[in-house]
Amino acid sequence: MTTLSDGLMAALDASIEDVSKASTLPAELYTSADVLALETEAIFMKEWLCVGRAERIPNVGDWFTVTIVDEPLIIARNKAGDVCAMSAVCQHRAMQVCEGEGNSTTFKCPYHHWNYGLDGRLLGAPAMERTEAFNKADFGLPQLRVEEWLGFVFVNFDQDASPLAPTLERYSPFVHNYDLENAVCPGTFTLEGMPWNWKVMFENFNDGYHANRLHEYVQDFCPSNLSDFPVPWSDDSNVIFRTGGYTHIDGGFNATHRVIMEVFPDLTEEERTRSTFALMPPTLCFGTAPDQCFFFLIRPTGPETIDVEIGYIFHPSALDDPLFDQKMALSDAGVQVFVDQDQDATTKVQRGLRSRFAPRGRYSWQEESHIQFNRWLVQRYRASGVAAP
Repeated sequence: MTTLSDGLMAALDASIEDVSKASTLPAELYTSADVLALETEAIFMKEWLCVGRAERIPNVGDWFTVTIVDEPLIIARNKAGDVCAMSAVCQHRAMQVCEGEGNSTTFKCPYHHWNYGLDGRLLGAPAMERTEAFNKADFGLPQLRVEEWLGFVFVNFDQDASPLAPTLERYSPFVHNYDLENAVCPGTFTLEGMPWNWKVMFENFNDGYHANRLHEYVQDFCPSNLSDFPVPWSDDSNVIFRTGGYTHIDGGFNATHRVIMEVFPDLTEEERTRSTFALMPPTLCFGTAPDQCFFFLIRPTGPETIDVEIGYIFHPSALDDPLFDQKMALSDAGVQVFVDQDQDATTKVQRGLRSRFAPRGRYSWQEESHIQFNRWLVQRYRASGVAAP
């Protein structure tokens, strides 16, 4: 496995200090193909990866595909009604057996018609009767671990991985009243080839420091100085989050600064005066507001490029509103203002990280989430081993 050099590993110490003392991560971590190769094995092949909402495949035989660090996967609802995940790579000649989404009883590879069940078992392999010692049971699609959390589907390449849910408990009280298992995501859309590193995306999503600076006219109702980091970081946690306080109840990320959709009915008054912004690395950025939740699924396509799948989640009553589509358009128009600003900023940050003058900057107290993310990241870099001098 690719490893970080001793010098680079030692340099990470400065990024996990108290926020008042810490320096930003070395720029090389955001630009190097070798670092992404390390992260692929040490992080993406070992951590729980969010691939979407379970409601996307409600019926037996429903499936969709997703590719994460060059690994094409099938996420399916099997005959027992359970969500399962498997490689989409045919175990004959490595062709991808399906793309997109659909409903079927089997997966047939278009190349030579090897046929697989919804559980990945090889059901049929034409003209293999003369192949010595060929046993269909040995050639099923490789399986991944699956765990559902609040309606999200997570998969893990590591069959020995510890359960996910206990590592997210520090965030659970902040989302309990949203009843996310029964909430509704009308659909998602994907931005492809975004020109920045996956860690730049995570940092920007949970950066309270820029909230009413870069987004001055959109996010004045949720100013940077109302950022809070309510639960101390713990080494066994897989969620990093902060709250963003509002200047008034029922704030909204749109031009009115107020909710547009039906407010989640079980929220407390306190919960209606804040958002939460959570990272569940390495693939999920998740946020809450009184009338909607939002998520970004991050998939690296190179050391400096990602695809981003974006979705919104609502209380079911919101979709009963005959004006839902019109309200959604208004909400999305407001969101797009600061999405455009974020895209411009992260593109230019990535460009700056390639400069010989890229800094080891210092953090504001409003960037405490970055320190927590650094600690999560450095744990995994160190567990991967250190190169010999």
